[in-house]
Amino acid sequence: MSKVAKLKQQKQKRLIEIGAIAAIAIILGVVMPFILPAFRLKLLGRFLSLTIVALGIDLIWGYTGLLSLGHGIFFTLGGYALAMHLKLQLPEGELPEFFMLYGVEQLPWFWKPFYSFPFTLAAIVVIPAIVAGLLGYLVFRNRIKGVYFSILTQAALLVFFNLFNGQQKYINGTNGLKTDTEMIFGVSAGSETAQLAFYEFSILFLILTYLLCRWLTSGRFGRLLVAIRDDETRVRFSGYDPTGFKVLVFAISGAIAGISGSLYAVQSGIITPSFMEVAFSIEMVIWVAVGGRGTLIGAILGTLLVRFAQTLLSEQFPEVWLFFQGALFLIVVTVLPNGIVGWLRTDGWEYLRSLFGLRREVSTYPQLEEDPELQLEREELEGRVK
Repeated sequence: MSKVAKLKQQKQKRLIEIGAIAAIAIILGVVMPFILPAFRLKLLGRFLSLTIVALGIDLIWGYTGLLSLGHGIFFTLGGYALAMHLKLQLPEGELPEFFMLYGVEQLPWFWKPFYSFPFTLAAIVVIPAIVAGLLGYLVFRNRIKGVYFSILTQAALLVFFNLFNGQQKYINGTNGLKTDTEMIFGVSAGSETAQLAFYEFSILFLILTYLLCRWLTSGRFGRLLVAIRDDETRVRFSGYDPTGFKVLVFAISGAIAGISGSLYAVQSGIITPSFMEVAFSIEMVIWVAVGGRGTLIGAILGTLLVRFAQTLLSEQFPEVWLFFQGALFLIVVTVLPNGIVGWLRTDGWEYLRSLFGLRREVSTYPQLEEDPELQLEREELEGRVK
C-alpha cells in the first residue's frame, strides 16, 4: 500500500471515529434525558463518570503495563476536593455542621482555599496528579515494576484509607461528606436541574478524556509507552529513560481519576473513605479487563456493561446476584482473555460474520480462497506435512 493510500485510509478512519463520537454524544446528551426516568438517568450519569477513571487505568495498564491497584486514592481525592467546596457554601461565619459535633470552632487551614471555585477546579486535577506523580517517582526511580508495583499501590491505598478514616474531626471520618444537600451556584446539588447538568458534564469530560488518551497513545509518545510495556530494558538501551515517562503517564492517569471522582461524588450524593477500599480499586481493573485493555473503547464498554449488569442482577436477584457477577467475570477471563473488544478485533468479527452467513474476509482473492480444487490441494499438503 502506497503512502498516499495509507494517509487516505487513516483520514477515513479518523472521520468515522469523529462521526461515531458525535453520534454517541447526541444519543447520550440529547436523546437519553427524554427517554430515561430521572432515577435511571442518574445511574447512567454515575456509570459514565466511572468510565473516565477506567480510561485512566487503561492508559497506564493497557498501554504502559503498569497495573495499579490503588486508583481509589486519586478518585477519592477528586471527590473530596469538590465536596469540601460545596460544604463551604454557607453564610459568612458559619461552619459545616459536623465541625460542631467535634468541638471545632475555627475552620482548619487546609479547608480555606476551597472557598474559591477556581481553586477547587484546579485542585480536582492537580492534587491527585501530584500525589500520583510523587508516588510514581518514588517507585519508578528504584525500577520497581510488575507485581511489586501493584502491591505498593495497594499498600498506599490502605495508608490513605486509614488516614482519611481516622480524621473524624477534620473531614468527618467514616461518615464522609454529603453533597446532595449542599448548594452550588444557588441551586441544590441534589436537584434534578443540577443532576442533569452533572450528567451532561460527565458526557463532556468522558469525550475530552477519550480524545486526550487517544492523542497520547496514537503518536510517538504512545509507541514509546507500548515499548515500555513490552520491553522496558530495550527502551533503556535505546537511549530513553522510562522513569520520566512512567511518572508522567501515572500523574495524568491520577488527574483523570480525580475528575472522575468529583463527578461521581456529586451524582451519588456523598464521598467517603470507602471509595479507598481495596475492592473498589480492583473493580476498576476488572472493568478494563472485561472491555479489553489497550483499546480505550474497551474500558468504556467494560465499565458500562459491568455496572449495568450489577444493577440489573441486584434488582432481579438481590440474594444471589454476587454469584452471577463472579461467574460473569470468570467467563470473561477464561473465554475472552483479551476482553470483549480484543476478541472482536481478532476472532470475534469473523465469528459474527459467519452467524449471518457472510463470507469470510480474506487477504487474497476470494475466488482463490474458495476454489474447491485449491482447498483439496491444501488439505493434501497439510496431510503430508503431518
